[in-house]
Amino acid sequence: MEIETMEELMAMSLDEKSEQTKNVIREAIDKYGVEKIAIAWTGGKDSTTMLWHFREVCKELGVAMPRCMFIDEGYVFEEIWDMFNLMKKEWHLNVVIAKNTDVSDKAEKVGDMVKVSSLNERNRKEIELLEITDEEFPFEPESFIGNHLMKTIAMNMFIEEYKIEAVATAIRWDEQEARVQEDYISHKKNPPHDRVQPILHFMERDIWNFMFQKEIPYCTLYKEGYRSLGAKGSTTKMSDIPAWEQDLENTYERAGRGQGKEEIMAKLRDLGYM
Repeated sequence: MEIETMEELMAMSLDEKSEQTKNVIREAIDKYGVEKIAIAWTGGKDSTTMLWHFREVCKELGVAMPRCMFIDEGYVFEEIWDMFNLMKKEWHLNVVIAKNTDVSDKAEKVGDMVKVSSLNERNRKEIELLEITDEEFPFEPESFIGNHLMKTIAMNMFIEEYKIEAVATAIRWDEQEARVQEDYISHKKNPPHDRVQPILHFMERDIWNFMFQKEIPYCTLYKEGYRSLGAKGSTTKMSDIPAWEQDLENTYERAGRGQGKEEIMAKLRDLGYM
């Protein structure tokens, strides 16, 4: 019997979930080709699990891995950079760092004020789109304006430069309510591209069980108690015990992230955020 509902997909065994993810990736490679796909890799548990599945499918098909896109929003944990360098070397990844330097170059540190008039035309227009009329704003990567300029626009510039037709992202249905309506493949208009989301049906506990089962590397911050990794200045740990030992089923995974961002997630996603 074909599985169709979200509930049925999320209730599958770990092996079945892994095979479902591989099926989505096979479909994407067949539809777009590896040269037109980019894997959005953050160094976090979810995107690394997705990356592992891409490696397995590419080995199976005898094709090269698609390039990876790593978004540098301007305040990345040193531990994530360590993970980035380790995985790039050990898994022989072709990783391109996407960064909106027109914005980040205007600030020496997080919190510095950036004058709108100092930015290029594209960024000024994007700020108008956000209906923000202030003459300056603080450089804070996980604020509303920071997320849009340093993540979404950085990604859009990458898509345009490399003529990408599909971006694979590691969002999950159980992670954030704004993502519940997502499909495995969906279209985005600006710039035109598709989103491929192969691990939607995985739950947080599944990710950890799978990573340990397959011995997939993970960032050391998770062992320190972090459950969801965002920008360094606005991400905190809610416990001192490893993420996988916490009460994953009854506590909010993203509680350590900036809650202002969580509250406006739906609006950010309407603007193209992952």
